[in-house]
Amino acid sequence: MKSSRLLTILLLLQTRGRMTAARLAAELEVSVRTVYRDVEALHAAGVPLYGDAGHRGGYQLLSGNRSRLTDLCEREAEALVLAGLPAAAAGLGLGGHFADAQLKLRAALPVPLREHVDRLRARFHIDAPGWYAEEDAGSPFLEAVADAVRAGRMLAVRYRRWKEPTDVDRRLAPYGLVLKAGRWYLVAGTERDSGSGGGAGTESGGGSGSGAGPRTYRVDQILGLSVLDEEAVVPEDFDLAAHWRASQADFHARLHQGEAVVRISPRGAARLTGAAARALAENGVPGPDGWTRCTLPVESPEHAHDTLLALGAEVEVLAPEDLRERIAVTVRTLATRYA
Repeated sequence: MKSSRLLTILLLLQTRGRMTAARLAAELEVSVRTVYRDVEALHAAGVPLYGDAGHRGGYQLLSGNRSRLTDLCEREAEALVLAGLPAAAAGLGLGGHFADAQLKLRAALPVPLREHVDRLRARFHIDAPGWYAEEDAGSPFLEAVADAVRAGRMLAVRYRRWKEPTDVDRRLAPYGLVLKAGRWYLVAGTERDSGSGGGAGTESGGGSGSGAGPRTYRVDQILGLSVLDEEAVVPEDFDLAAHWRASQADFHARLHQGEAVVRISPRGAARLTGAAARALAENGVPGPDGWTRCTLPVESPEHAHDTLLALGAEVEVLAPEDLRERIAVTVRTLATRYA
């Protein structure tokens, strides 16, 4: 909108000082001719703005004049919730609003504090996903889901899960969106549509539309989506952050339900991470040969087999016997194959 663009010109000149028409056009992604027309409109409105020609010329506000039009619109205020994650704001369709909100905030700061903030911005950068996490670029419905969350509207989705039948239909009451390690998750109350294939749902969380509790859905696994003209009712006592913390605690409690007793070398110990590294530090008993005996938490026999086998000759499984034998069978197979 033109009015928004005129305000942006004022804020740019207020925060950056003198700017050429070409530079303003690049910032606003419009033509230089459009900038000329906007400047004429500002002159007509009585804005104390003047311009100088020449190589070092450009537009600037008269000294001492500051725009007070720094009120944030609704979407700009929403974007500030994700102030540390501009990529997340962009994924929710708030990228432009995020930039406008930042500009307004910067314009409202006194010059010394503005310069301090600029220095910090140049020295600190947040990159939330882990090193080996794929960027969540395959979520074509993310913006539509976010709009439904904002508007409080029911969703009809086609969703792909890991259990048969893999593709199911769901009617969802969106409670909120969570960004975890670069991936978006929808927390929603769930109703199963008729003809969804039957069987118990395998989406994480408890219950369905019957009120047993919300479930969690990966947004990038949504295959199709319609926003319904029905209000989504979110329980008054629902707290998204508290629910997510409880879900994570439950996930970790169920994650390591088994144990493996091992002997591990210093090199192998250095390669342990997470719960295994903590267990080694807490209950490891060093032996005279430099190896440490320890009881490690494991998710399952299959996962323990793969994880411990990756340590090669730096670890020996002592118990349980079925895990020790499973690894021994694999080692014998490999020895035969590479003989």
